Amino acid sequence: MTERQYRDVLARGVRLRVLEEGTGTPVLYLHGLHLDHSTWEHLGSTLGSGFRHVMPDLPGFGESEKPPAARFGYDVDAFTDALVDLYGALGLGRAVVVGHGLGGTIAITLAARHPELVSKLVLMDAAWNAVEASLASRVASVPLFGGLVIKQLLGRVAFRAFFRRSLYAPGSAIDVARIDRYYDLFNTPAARGSALATLRATADARTITALTPRVEKPTLVLWGRHDRICPAAFGQRLSREIRGARLELFDAGHCPQEERPELVAAAIRRFLAEER
Repeated sequence: MTERQYRDVLARGVRLRVLEEGTGTPVLYLHGLHLDHSTWEHLGSTLGSGFRHVMPDLPGFGESEKPPAARFGYDVDAFTDALVDLYGALGLGRAVVVGHGLGGTIAITLAARHPELVSKLVLMDAAWNAVEASLASRVASVPLFGGLVIKQLLGRVAFRAFFRRSLYAPGSAIDVARIDRYYDLFNTPAARGSALATLRATADARTITALTPRVEKPTLVLWGRHDRICPAAFGQRLSREIRGARLELFDAGHCPQEERPELVAAAIRRFLAEER
């Protein structure tokens, strides 16, 4: 693959940091909550040549700008609108869109509302269903107290414990340095404020659930059998909601792209090679 290139792109008035690598079929990767573009790096390199890998940090996350909620909505519509601008800035045309967690809900919205921008869709442990709120979402919803916990009290040890307990399957060989990097990017007042705003603005997934049957693009649904946040039953239902979608399960938690990158890459390669 060609040399990695980082660039800054203005989308809906927000500066986005974007990693690009390779040439060929464009593949746009959308990360989940509390993550950034680096969650895809192993998967992208494993997927191989022939692809233009585009990995943005979503507004408010990673090394992208973290505007206050008064300037950016942090709901799925706001993220989707920012991606439409990103397409124009990068000249992507139609792209394969791979979305994980929150990124999966954004990918569904993009495919339903802007089908001209999507060639194929890969949805991974997508937070698309109206499920029981996670502990983080319940805490974030409490006035004053929620803001205090997310913005000030959540420390490194608790953050590590959350990742190991909720995002990864028991026994997953994930380097603690990766979790610490996520924490370091989260541990600024602006980043904590963005995370809180996102938790609050995306808590109700009913709109996304209603949009899902409108997706008409070839779709591959990938899911971790041991996902504690979005159980595998949700992946099974999602694969039924999108006509013609196929489901594959992995021995992983909420983050198969980090826990089983080789198997995930092989599944995506097979899917992209299909003529549909």
